Amino acid sequence: MVNRPKEKKPAKRYYRKRVELLRLIDKIKLWPSRRGLLHGIKTVEIAGAQAKITTHCNKTFWVTDSRNSRAARWLRNKWFKGTCGDCRIPDWKLAKYSSTQFKRHYGATLQKRSEP
Repeated sequence: MVNRPKEKKPAKRYYRKRVELLRLIDKIKLWPSRRGLLHGIKTVEIAGAQAKITTHCNKTFWVTDSRNSRAARWLRNKWFKGTCGDCRIPDWKLAKYSSTQFKRHYGATLQKRSEP
């Protein structure tokens, strides 16, 4: 019998369900496109209620902060068809995202970061 090291399951993470989109994106660094592809986020530049997002496949776009937008709902419900081939999202990040749970009355509220 061959002893193989067991792969470690990612720990479950809990976030509040109705958290703002920009805080959620800044935390998980993933973006669902309208075609259903999941992109990795390189940078998020927040400017008031909007943010300029740059993906790893060098696509840049502006996003408005909303709790019930298409992207926020898709991220919470984990709706996507596949991942972007150019962004090369690692398997550990997808496993971490799939183990994340969004609960209404339980989990981190993703407070704003304090500026240094």
